[in-house]
Amino acid sequence: MWKCNELLKGLEYECIKGSVDVEVSEVVNDSRKVTKGCLFLCIEGANFDAHTIAAEVVEAGAAVLVISKEVEIPEDTQVTLIRVADTRYAMAFIAAAYYGNPADSMKIIGVTGTKGKTTTSYLVKSILENAGHKVGLVGTIETIIGDKCIPASNTTPESLLLQQYFKEMKDAGCDTVVMEVSSQGLMLHRTQGFVFDYGIFTNMEPDHIGPNEHTSFEHYMACKGMLFKQCKVGIVNCDDKHWKTVLEGHTCELETYGFSEEADLRASDLKLVTGAGFLGIDFKVSGILNMDAKAQLPGKFSAYNALTAIAICRHFDVKEEDIQKALLEARAKGRIEMTKVSDDFTLMIDYAHNAMSLESLLTTLKEYNPNRLVCLFGCGGNRSKLRRYEMGEVSGKLADLTIITSDNPRFEEPQDIIDDIKTGIAKTTGSYVEISDRKEAIRYAITHGEKGDIIVLAGKGHEDYQEIKGVKYPMDERILIREILEENAKNS
Repeated sequence: MWKCNELLKGLEYECIKGSVDVEVSEVVNDSRKVTKGCLFLCIEGANFDAHTIAAEVVEAGAAVLVISKEVEIPEDTQVTLIRVADTRYAMAFIAAAYYGNPADSMKIIGVTGTKGKTTTSYLVKSILENAGHKVGLVGTIETIIGDKCIPASNTTPESLLLQQYFKEMKDAGCDTVVMEVSSQGLMLHRTQGFVFDYGIFTNMEPDHIGPNEHTSFEHYMACKGMLFKQCKVGIVNCDDKHWKTVLEGHTCELETYGFSEEADLRASDLKLVTGAGFLGIDFKVSGILNMDAKAQLPGKFSAYNALTAIAICRHFDVKEEDIQKALLEARAKGRIEMTKVSDDFTLMIDYAHNAMSLESLLTTLKEYNPNRLVCLFGCGGNRSKLRRYEMGEVSGKLADLTIITSDNPRFEEPQDIIDDIKTGIAKTTGSYVEISDRKEAIRYAITHGEKGDIIVLAGKGHEDYQEIKGVKYPMDERILIREILEENAKNS
């Protein structure tokens, strides 16, 4: 049991009914999980406001309600009402106290930015574990606690779940946590209730602007910037033209990295490297650390991700050889994930699922001067048609061959989506084939691969399902590739 007033430490609040000396059995923010004696947080979401069901929650046994507006409950109800300015903000502090403030016992690294968060987080985890640390990870793909991997619903979980993960990480012996911090997570106060030891800014491009997200690019930048009022040390990419705007009003110490001469930690002499079935980079690091770096990841953006990881891990006194070894081994599932199928050509899986990310990826890969750049992708059903036109146009313009296939058609007919993609390709002179069945499309890409080709399977990335007519069917591209190679070997 917890004393209510202990859970409210550090918060401004008003007890408008009952007593804060009451004991609380647990902390809940889901009305379906209300138990006798619990503290319930009335959260106002995009589609539902829990303040409207206060009477039902009390009837179900809640001992304390934390609210930010008037609620209707029977006058004779024995319940404590705590009024706060923002229940999401309050939830973060209550959650931290409820789980015993586990973040205080670990080093917490938060990575924010439009791109690079996922890959950078896995690089950091790899480097630090190579150096003997035990590292928990919270991100877009999954949460990793020891040997346990939990698929992610949000890049940054709600504060109550995040603090539960922190507690489990602490109990599992983790000394460090690296986590992706989304602008939504910051805006919705999911990362309040603790202080980040290191806050990292990778880059900034217009994204997540629209209903239930950000009202403008300026608002998006302001939300990203909240991290630098919640961390001790900020490590920022000073090559990004928006970095000073994002950092306005920061309260942390600052370090910079980038290719710029002004950066505290600099990358230079970037070289693109090709080998049997892989693409990579070499570069020099100078400034507050001097070393050579290599990674089996392609392009300049991969150099940025590697440099970001080096800038972070420098603070953990990691040896140069540990950094170098880890950079060569680290992988993020579904992020420029190279899958060896042949010495003649390179095949990779990537999550690029909009025009901006696809253009960035294909432009980078063209720098390796492939024999052909082959791009296989589809688009999700019941989503913007504009995305289909744009992705079709990008692939038609940059790829030598586009293989149009299916990707989560949902309640639409796959062929209708393919036809929309073809509308975009028709604006270019790009060649294409259409193969609706994704496995057969991948088989076509592999069996028609030529020496020196780079083949990209775009859009699915880490996803291991295909959503059709409301049902998610298992479908992992790695498994499909393995099956295709086995089937091809039998038939040869």
